[in-house]
Amino acid sequence: MEEIGLAPQVTKELEITESSGINFGHIDPLQLSEEDLYVKLKVLEKQIEFIQVQENYIKDEQKNLKKEYLHAQEEVKRIKSVPLVIGQFLEAVDQSTGIVGSTTGSNYYVRILSTIDRELLKPSASVALHKHSNALVDVLPPEADSSITMLQADEKPDVSYSDIGGMDMQKQEVREAVELPLTHFELYKQIGIDPPRGVLMYGPPGCGKTMLAKAVAHHTTAAFIRVVGSEFVQKYLGEGPRMVRDVFRLAKENAPAIIFIDEIDAIATKRFDAQTGADREVQRILLELLNQMDGFDQNVNVKVIMATNRADTLDPALLRPGRLDRKIEFPMPDRRQKRLIFSTVTSKMNLSDDIDLEDYVARPDKISGADINAICQEAGMQAVRENRYVVLAKDFEKGYKNSLKKDEQELEFYK
Repeated sequence: MEEIGLAPQVTKELEITESSGINFGHIDPLQLSEEDLYVKLKVLEKQIEFIQVQENYIKDEQKNLKKEYLHAQEEVKRIKSVPLVIGQFLEAVDQSTGIVGSTTGSNYYVRILSTIDRELLKPSASVALHKHSNALVDVLPPEADSSITMLQADEKPDVSYSDIGGMDMQKQEVREAVELPLTHFELYKQIGIDPPRGVLMYGPPGCGKTMLAKAVAHHTTAAFIRVVGSEFVQKYLGEGPRMVRDVFRLAKENAPAIIFIDEIDAIATKRFDAQTGADREVQRILLELLNQMDGFDQNVNVKVIMATNRADTLDPALLRPGRLDRKIEFPMPDRRQKRLIFSTVTSKMNLSDDIDLEDYVARPDKISGADINAICQEAGMQAVRENRYVVLAKDFEKGYKNSLKKDEQELEFYK
């Protein structure tokens, strides 16, 4: 460039610009001659041509990558197409392989799809496996294959404590053991004691155990998980203990939470020398329940309520303090309790003035709260049958006799 008359300083700046591609518009045009401007123009034209070539190359590469991306999407979609096999992730060997367990009880060393988020691959996570190769192609959400659900705010029962006649001591003990630790934990901390972890409600059928649990669910703002003990007994080995873990995992994720297990005697009877695989599986469910209630991963914001009619059959390890700290008995109602239950049940009924509820309260028959509710319902049905809007004394008498007769008669259908 020195041969065409450019100054050494300008030549140096042009060489830097030409080699690096930096815009050299910072050079004052007044310092350049016509030849210098011509050289500058040629340099810029070459740069434009080079950029255009690069642009065309990038566009071609973009088209090729888009085709490969669409092809990969179709391949992933084909791999993930149903039906897939549900399995359980056990452990990762490296970034591309791992060990999974299938529902048949076998473990497999499989490949892991590269698009799967490795953060989701945790032990015991539910995964989808390819039907033929058993390759891990997807991670299922924790609740996808679980029957455990949490009651939402609009799904909670509309039963309040005022709807339950009597049982003042039972109500107080449940609220002290379940509600108070969740709402005023600082009281227990100041005193220096641990709040009760679990509550066992036991007593004859129809004495208000489940109804009181409904009232707890209605009044508390904590998450409420309801499950029946028989739901843990599953067809395949290991499914029952996994469901127990799912229940407590769901409760911990939504803490503060309350777990209500009805008919706990289905899985928590006293352990014995089991002879069959089914009995051993039920005992494994109990062991998992014991571990979750008082294991290393104890959570003070998760409370457990259990209900049963057969407290005498439960395993001693479940009944010990530290798991079920408070045991609340629901006996058959006495005279005072009968009066309160009759008053509560009939509060919304249209009764005639000649009905004397005290007469039914004073009768010596042993009746539960469910029996009293059935008597009132039957009396109302007698009035409906005769197209009346008022329940008379004779309706109550018929309802009382019919309800007790149904309880006393023996069902001999198959004799």
